Amino acid sequence: MSPDQISIIEMFVSASFIVQLVLLILLSFSMGSWAIIFLKYNYIRKAFNESAFFIDYFWKSRDLSDAFNQAKKLEASPVARIFRIGYMELKKLNRSGAPIAQSATGNTLQQAGMGFAGIENVKRSLRRATSTEITKLTQMVPFLATTGNTTPFIGLFGTVWGIMNSFHGIGQKGSASLAVVAPGIAEALIATAAGLAVAIPSVIAFNYFSQKIRVIESELHSFSADFLNIIERDIMRAREGKA
Repeated sequence: MSPDQISIIEMFVSASFIVQLVLLILLSFSMGSWAIIFLKYNYIRKAFNESAFFIDYFWKSRDLSDAFNQAKKLEASPVARIFRIGYMELKKLNRSGAPIAQSATGNTLQQAGMGFAGIENVKRSLRRATSTEITKLTQMVPFLATTGNTTPFIGLFGTVWGIMNSFHGIGQKGSASLAVVAPGIAEALIATAAGLAVAIPSVIAFNYFSQKIRVIESELHSFSADFLNIIERDIMRAREGKA
């Protein structure tokens, strides 16, 4: 163990109970925020990459059933999940029982009898699915914002307490020598440093995740709108063909 490590441990052991409590609280926040950072980074990275892959595959696929089979393989993609829900809702509304097959570029759906009333059911399903996916993406992320906002003040509380101890020591000893004020100042500074060390990574991670989530959320809304437009357009064509 290096001398720096020994001195930090010694400062913690020799610190007052309140400052020790502050440092333990900060350590708890740090462990929680780093656990969330690792979990959410992996989750959002997979969601982002798989969604981009699926959207590209969807527009290149020949029919919805092919895209559905691919979507089942992409468990981490929010876009693939909402497509699966929308596709299953379409199957429920297919009165004739014919398979749903359609080119992503606009070939006719084999369900002319569904009607525009059924589109509302698909819209509601996609809305619910999108809301659920956004909730999953943002889950635990607000804790990072809470950590970034509160831990500097928790550290500041430890700082104030350490300085109070220094003044208390001056009052008891009747002297402002370095030996009297150093312990209180040292624990005050370590509390400040600990608060900042916990807050800075949390704020950076929160901003990074928020930006990625906004991009995925935009993709979810855009894909839902495009999917509904395709269905409505092909129902119109099927009705015109019947007429």
